[in-house]
Amino acid sequence: MPNIKSSKKDVIRSKVAYEKNKADKSEMKTVIKKYEAALAGGDRAAAEVAYKAAIVIVDKAVTKGILHKNTAARKKSSMTLQLNKLA
Repeated sequence: MPNIKSSKKDVIRSKVAYEKNKADKSEMKTVIKKYEAALAGGDRAAAEVAYKAAIVIVDKAVTKGILHKNTAARKKSSMTLQLNKLA
C-alpha cells in the first residue's frame, strides 16, 4: 500500500475502474452467449434480435475501451457469418 496520498487515491481509482470494466465485460459476454444460444436453437427471428443486441454491446465495449476495434470487428464479422449460415 502506498504512503503518498495521491498514490492511495490512484489505487482506489484503479480498483473502481477495474470493477466497472469487469462488470461491462461480463455483460458483453452474457449477451454474446444469449446470441449463441439463439443460434443453437435454430430460431432465425430470435437469433436476429439477439444479434442486434450483441452488435450494440460490442460497439459500446469499443467506445468504453474494453475491446480493441479490430477485436470487435472480428467478433461482429464472425457473428454475422454465423447468422447468415442459419438461413
